[in-house]
Amino acid sequence: MSPVLDTAFIPPRDREEMVRHAVRDSLVAVDIDHGPPAEDISVRIGLGAVGPLRFCSARASAVTVRRTERLARADEEPAVFLGLQVTGTSLVVQNGRECALRPGELAVYESRSPYTLLFDEGVDHHFLRFPRALLALPDQLLRDTSTVTLGSENPLAGLAFTYFSQLAVSDRLHQGTHGNTVVEPSVELLRAVLTSQHGNSSLAAEPLEATLSMRITHYLREHLAEPDLSAARVAAAHAISVRHLYAVLSRSGISLGDWIRTRRLAECRRELAGPNGRRRTIAAIARSWGFADATHFSKTFKQAYAISPRDWREQNHPRSSS
Repeated sequence: MSPVLDTAFIPPRDREEMVRHAVRDSLVAVDIDHGPPAEDISVRIGLGAVGPLRFCSARASAVTVRRTERLARADEEPAVFLGLQVTGTSLVVQNGRECALRPGELAVYESRSPYTLLFDEGVDHHFLRFPRALLALPDQLLRDTSTVTLGSENPLAGLAFTYFSQLAVSDRLHQGTHGNTVVEPSVELLRAVLTSQHGNSSLAAEPLEATLSMRITHYLREHLAEPDLSAARVAAAHAISVRHLYAVLSRSGISLGDWIRTRRLAECRRELAGPNGRRRTIAAIARSWGFADATHFSKTFKQAYAISPRDWREQNHPRSSS
């Protein structure tokens, strides 16, 4: 994995902000407190991705990473993080528990609860992000196995450390058909580590229904821009009936049509206000997020935001008077 950020080439006054933005954009929003003064901050990180999986390999000076209550509450797509300690030691704190990691050890923690990562000796670590829905594990199992040191006492953990360390840094594994083929075994290996650590294999057979709502919303986000996203298609993708689909979403307080429309409108609103908001027509932006009828889109947009899409774009990109 090639480094995409090295603070050796960044002015000291900009280093903290650059690191925070890189971590937020690639993994998750966190607060980062660097130990040394700005001129002594040293961070070198490489980033990668395979499908929905995200990787970050970091070497850095001493740092404390905090996922605050505010940031956790804003989490729209829950994730599970896997941390692998390469050299030195670190500490993971979440939900009233803490675990110390030494070289060759790993631990998991969740994005939807506050956590703290302490790297008092500096950072030499791989971070891997898995969408929570893909793991399809019960909440209780994840609570029991998060913030637990996984090491030599669990032979699967040793295997996982070697596998995920290689996956995190290998550009070849991130590309083309290689990347597409490693997602499922990666998810299954982490599932195996956590269920074996829990010691109750029966829980591994329960999660498909228990996590169905999360898996459905993950699917909706992945296919949000596709105009044929329908209840029938979503139900078929999860091998359930349309009636079952609506029942599952209802238990989570979700109305399928409203959920899709709200998020499509939000993406259109973001694009219209963004730096490329004038490069495409309003109708083209609407079509790219599943709105086939421009008139209907404008009416729906105005009902949602009390402003027309044209006026919203003008407000964010006023034309020059000259």
